Amino acid sequence: MPPPPGARRPGGPNGPGGPAGGPAGGPGRPGVPPRRPADERTTQLPPVNRPTQREPELITHREPEDEYLLAGAPVDDDDEYYYDDDEPELTEEEERRLRKKKIWKRVRIGAFVAIGLMLLGPVIAIAVAYPMVDWPRPEDIAADQNKTITLQYADGSEMTKITSPGENRTMLTYEEIPDNVKNAVLAAEDANFYDNPGFDVKAIVRAVWIQVTGGSSGGSGLTQQYIKKATGREEQTYTRKFTELVKAYKMSNESDHNTILTAYLNTVYFGRGANGFKAASEVYYKKEMKDLTPSEAALIAGMIQTPSWSEDQEYSTKRWKFVLDQMRQKNWVTQEYVDQQEYPKPLPFSETQPKSLDGPRGLIVDQVQQALEDEKTEISFEQAQKTGVTITTTIDPKAQTAAEQAVDEIMLEGGQPEALKTSLTAIDPTTGAVRAYWGGRGGRGSFDYAKGTLQEPGSSFKPFDLVAALQDGKGLGTVYDGRSPRTFPGVATPIRNSGNDNSCGQDCTVREAMIKSLNTVFYDMVVNDVGVPKTVAAAHQAGIPEEVNIGNGPKKLLVGEDGGTPNGGISLGGDQAVVRPFDMASAYATFAARGVYRAPFFILKITGPDGTVLYQHADKPISAFDPDQTKSQDIADNVTDVLKEIPKSSKIPCAGGRDCAGKTGTHELSESAGQGAGLNSKAWMVGYTPTLSAAVWVGRDEGNLPIRDKAGANIFGSSVPGQIWRLFMDKAHAGTPNEKFPKAKPLNQYNPPPKTQSATSTPQSTEREEDKPDKPSSTEPSRPTSTKPPETCGLFPPCGGPTTTTTKPKPGDPDPGVGNGVRDPGNT
Repeated sequence: MPPPPGARRPGGPNGPGGPAGGPAGGPGRPGVPPRRPADERTTQLPPVNRPTQREPELITHREPEDEYLLAGAPVDDDDEYYYDDDEPELTEEEERRLRKKKIWKRVRIGAFVAIGLMLLGPVIAIAVAYPMVDWPRPEDIAADQNKTITLQYADGSEMTKITSPGENRTMLTYEEIPDNVKNAVLAAEDANFYDNPGFDVKAIVRAVWIQVTGGSSGGSGLTQQYIKKATGREEQTYTRKFTELVKAYKMSNESDHNTILTAYLNTVYFGRGANGFKAASEVYYKKEMKDLTPSEAALIAGMIQTPSWSEDQEYSTKRWKFVLDQMRQKNWVTQEYVDQQEYPKPLPFSETQPKSLDGPRGLIVDQVQQALEDEKTEISFEQAQKTGVTITTTIDPKAQTAAEQAVDEIMLEGGQPEALKTSLTAIDPTTGAVRAYWGGRGGRGSFDYAKGTLQEPGSSFKPFDLVAALQDGKGLGTVYDGRSPRTFPGVATPIRNSGNDNSCGQDCTVREAMIKSLNTVFYDMVVNDVGVPKTVAAAHQAGIPEEVNIGNGPKKLLVGEDGGTPNGGISLGGDQAVVRPFDMASAYATFAARGVYRAPFFILKITGPDGTVLYQHADKPISAFDPDQTKSQDIADNVTDVLKEIPKSSKIPCAGGRDCAGKTGTHELSESAGQGAGLNSKAWMVGYTPTLSAAVWVGRDEGNLPIRDKAGANIFGSSVPGQIWRLFMDKAHAGTPNEKFPKAKPLNQYNPPPKTQSATSTPQSTEREEDKPDKPSSTEPSRPTSTKPPETCGLFPPCGGPTTTTTKPKPGDPDPGVGNGVRDPGNT
């Protein structure tokens, strides 16, 4: 039995018989006071028969508690043994080692518990979830995939309906699906499908590692992909992933691999509006599946990953090669077959789509579908098909009719050559809404001359030069040498004004140079004063994108051949200055909106079958030319102050004295064009009122041939494109208030200095264009952030929902641009 508190162990320090204790003996001893039992503490005597000592060899087997006691550590009152108060305490090193032991003991216990939970937790979770979930049946999914999408004009009237290819299709059996198709899909999405239980553990681990290290990967096997596509749930959450995995596991248990593969091939989305491989073979090649070659099947299967990029030939080529190589590795095709294959180009989109709208309005349908595929609306085209939504577009029926009538009157009824191509885009500057869109006559899926081509804008690019100059401290009254020709260091060919115009003289103001479109002034200003990078930045700030997806893949705009800064020719809208006609309308809308940029858009609202609003466009104004909106406004107003003189001087004024501003432009063929040298290959008119911005381009499919009108005359911006623009603006504005441009606040040197030369001039009534120059460059500044400016609704309500403020992205890393004005094929 343990001694009571306060007792001393026999033989211990200060105890009876101990080193510091009193003499042994009982009462009556000399020097020892007589014993008084009443005053003594009651103690229990140690047992007479002590337990035998442990065997020496067992000493090494002491428990940690024994070590703890033998080390002389203090113990609690509940401990079995007690030490004297005067026993030496543990040293700091001993205490540290003791704490470390305790900590590591707890860590070990915690680790064992965690490992146990990691091993048992998922098993328990799957066991609990398994009976609570069910996997979607392919028959039910197919029935919901092909609902009709209704398109409306901005006023709510119906435009058309979009139906799906393969609508009312029958479900295929496993035996009806050719091996080429099965192999291609497995090679593209899950080559080990027949070896996994509904999910690929290796793929999941690999995907987790990629995401942890900053990458992006899915990790889903084919069964999981079927569950994801069938349920329409693709949010990046652990809950969705776990539920998807359990459903895939249950599907694998309740059906065989052949059934799962058949369900997948009957329901997955392949792009071009096609759900299921049978419909995909029709919209890509107009073939039955049994007639597809392994190469064609590989291209279609490759589109499963990103079906919205089906018209991007660079992407589809990359995916086709990957799938074909996977098929070779699995011995589903031979190396000899792979070596013999060329890219199996699909049929043009327009030839394979169900007809909805013919003519120019068919391209509007393409743009709406593309907007859904780009996921800017948060609702994909695939989801829209499954839901059967109603989409309210931004297209104003009056403005669209005006565009079609203007093009027809000038081009068809005017008897212009069939080889001439044109486009017209009109944008509401107060919202960014596309109000009219004319990209070609071919209908849905045909070549789009508004967004599917890159062209040199010529002098219509010069307003961006002016923006950069105003930002740099120059003004409309700043003077330059306007004589022609002029030589510049590093440029072999002299820079000339159109017709070698010398009317402005040596002291020519920027205002006069813009009205006369004098090349020598703008080349000098950009290359020697402002700098090419600032002009590039100004164009991007106004609305020219840094990159567009066109033809065979993404293209960087306004960059040099080496991916850096373009040469000085960009100041005159030549060389590496290539843009889409659509984007010029957007950029000039920023001037009309007094320095506020709004991204152009086609979809105003999306509603479900029950009227629920699934998407509503939100206005996102950006202060374009300066973080301070007042300064940005002043810059835009100064640009408008000079551009509003050009329509009248170019003999294309707006009717009724309406305020309108704009700039013509042409791109001249170089001497290498042979007989076409000195003639124009593209012509532009881009202009605006306070409520509408419109860009008209005229050219040819071949970018290196001259454009001539019906009389054989060289076409300038003020002729064919200018006439289309003027007629459209008059029709679109008919019956609307005649709004005026605000008076500009003079910036920098607004007024010209006193003339010091004899040769003075006044604006001429004929348009002047430029020759094509060469060289210099440096680096590009960053884009300013935004502040929210005041806004108005404009001519075309509704304005489009809630307003938020954002920051416009900085220009991307440079990459070579596209030159020579040759159109890029096949973008929808």
